Amino acid sequence: MTVANGRRVKSVEDSIADTEEPEHQLKKNLSGLDLTVFGVGVIIGTGIFVLTGEVAQTTAGPAVAISFVIAGIVCGLAALCYAEFASTVPVAGSAYTFSYATFGELIAWIIGWDLVLELALGAATVSVGWSGYLNQLLSDIGIGLPEAIAGETARFNIPAMFIALVMTGVLILGIKLSSRITSIIVAIKVVIVLLVIVVGVFYVKAANFSPFVPPSQPAEGGGSGLTQPFIQLLTGFSPASFGVEGVIAGAAIVFFAFIGFDIVATAAEETKDPAKDLPRGIFGSLAVCTVLYVLVSLVVVGMQNYTELNASAPLAGAFSSVGLPFFSGIISVGALAGLTSVVMILLLGQSRVLFAMSRDHLLPPGLAKVHPTYGTPYRITLITGAVVAVMAGLIPLGTLAELVNIGTLFAFVLVSVGVVVLRRTRPELPRAFRVPLMPVLPIVAALASFYLMLNLPTDTWIRFAIWMAIGVAVYYLYGRKHSRLAKGGDHDHSVATGDGTAGQRPRG
Repeated sequence: MTVANGRRVKSVEDSIADTEEPEHQLKKNLSGLDLTVFGVGVIIGTGIFVLTGEVAQTTAGPAVAISFVIAGIVCGLAALCYAEFASTVPVAGSAYTFSYATFGELIAWIIGWDLVLELALGAATVSVGWSGYLNQLLSDIGIGLPEAIAGETARFNIPAMFIALVMTGVLILGIKLSSRITSIIVAIKVVIVLLVIVVGVFYVKAANFSPFVPPSQPAEGGGSGLTQPFIQLLTGFSPASFGVEGVIAGAAIVFFAFIGFDIVATAAEETKDPAKDLPRGIFGSLAVCTVLYVLVSLVVVGMQNYTELNASAPLAGAFSSVGLPFFSGIISVGALAGLTSVVMILLLGQSRVLFAMSRDHLLPPGLAKVHPTYGTPYRITLITGAVVAVMAGLIPLGTLAELVNIGTLFAFVLVSVGVVVLRRTRPELPRAFRVPLMPVLPIVAALASFYLMLNLPTDTWIRFAIWMAIGVAVYYLYGRKHSRLAKGGDHDHSVATGDGTAGQRPRG
């Protein structure tokens, strides 16, 4: 432990040593390929089936493919920072653990609390979406469920609760089983996406690509009051549609189709060779998804003029427009498979973050107990799954889904800044992967992520501030007093020296 300027900073050495404690030891079963599959599994969800048409029709035109490339580059910058951190600190918890080693306990708690927005709320939101797609498929074959128990408007959403609880059970039974099931699901949805690309390319018309970048015009419905983008409230700047501005604005929207690669880092502690496999998993999943997104967007706008696309179901609409309506069912199956793996991996990420926080005693330590047979943090996984199932079944999530995005981007900002801080405070640490052009690329990543945060609605910022305030209150009421780094705690394995660095004491 280091105490500098009143901050409790948990050393990298202590974080790694915690992973070797028998009662907290997770099984190392994941390879670089497994991590890539996890990344693809959580990134490819409904975004590829919906955002393509929405952005092409309203913001970027056929140049939506360029918007995906720009968004992929921004994510790639953040991914560089995650890769360096994850290979240096191969410990469960992702941004929470990284922040503990750089900014200290309070910021670590805040980012852990923040990740609940991305992961738990995200899993609940996706479970509701899964219920809607399932009911649509059942309706197509004449056995649809009543709206009161299925779909986004259900009062008691049984399918959403079902998928959350089933995926929770799979996660408890072991990370290797979770990986195998994810591999099967990902294979199904990637095959369907490739089928869409291969078949659709024969119906592409060159005329639909002209003009590739439509002339710029003022954006419609920019919002007012609390619904307007926060940057518009601050600066009076009103976003444009089409033109170069529209392509960039489109990138801010489709960026959210990439969210999820950071969850790969939460499985660091269960990876066989984290120094090599974590960067491979992070970059591999991003590369695969960027290529698929670009190809799908080019096919869709090539099959049907961007002005005629169905904003809510662009792929299904495009295939119907060329006389292939049966592809609507295939696309729905792909979306359903996509959402299944997203629910599982969001639950995985959330349980690992809370596991790390419990192991540090910022949450009740009994929650961090690992199952003796399956080697998984079964208690916190079960609680996480139950809470997500209740939220999915009972709470209308709607606009709260935007909190998922602001929570993720906030984590991106802290990780991007943190990698610079750790280079300065602990330059001697072994780093299997190093961000190039330090500190330029991390600073660009932080600024790009913060800019995208500013494009979210003002009321989302207000909800985010309220959630963070609640988190700080919980920390001071419980976490600060019970932390392993509290005075006299059992985690004081190092002593602060006069220059603010930590001299390590032998453990035990």
